[in-house]
Amino acid sequence: MRKEICTIAFLRAVFCEFLATLLFVFFGLGSALKWPSALPSVLQIALAFGLAIATMVQTFGPISGGHVNPAVTIAFFVGNQISFLRTLFYVAAQMIGAIAGAGILYAVTPSNARGNLAVNALSNNTTAGQAVVVEMILTFMLVMCIFASTDSRRRDHVGSPSLSIGLAVTLGHLVGIYFTGCSMNPARSFGPAVVMKRFSSAHWVFWVGPIVGGILASLLYNYLLMPHPMNMSERVAIVKGTYESEEEWEEKEKSIEMASCK
Repeated sequence: MRKEICTIAFLRAVFCEFLATLLFVFFGLGSALKWPSALPSVLQIALAFGLAIATMVQTFGPISGGHVNPAVTIAFFVGNQISFLRTLFYVAAQMIGAIAGAGILYAVTPSNARGNLAVNALSNNTTAGQAVVVEMILTFMLVMCIFASTDSRRRDHVGSPSLSIGLAVTLGHLVGIYFTGCSMNPARSFGPAVVMKRFSSAHWVFWVGPIVGGILASLLYNYLLMPHPMNMSERVAIVKGTYESEEEWEEKEKSIEMASCK
């Protein structure tokens, strides 16, 4: 485990999760500000969140995977695709990034346009139970899309994964805004709640719903629909952060051969 986190690549990836979440929250929440001259529409907010996540995935995906969401990171861990320590560091970076993004937006926005900084809350007489189910379904759809569009084993034309993921977020907002303001992302809910100091009694909904939805999607995709042919020792190595793929082994062998020829 220590070997994984003591690398520049790992630190770079963690920083990218922080920065990507900061930018995502800034642009997403920024689209929902209550400007007196023009109140935002549901379509505007949905498109802004979708475009923001698509941009972050396209930009930071090659470095960190572009999770930008604790529910997604936990889903990748459950799917046995990232280590335990990477999961912890990613989630921490995402939470700090969300607070920073919401804080910057609060600082640069005039007081008459801030409103509640788009803090997630139950609306239209939605109960906590209904809200949890809605958030579970929305995040289940998103995580299924993420796994399907980024699966390197697929040989068909998958198009642009970042665009697919962005459209999935847009779709979720077009429905979810009416129920909960649409979270699908615990960091997105946590950041503005911290800055505005507005933690409602239903704040847990925006953690339980997305995380459970993401876990269910991960279990379905990675263990039933498209299982990975790995033995137990390989799975344990991934969790510990000591797993090396065939490509990494080939690179090591090449470097050893080159060194021996000198």
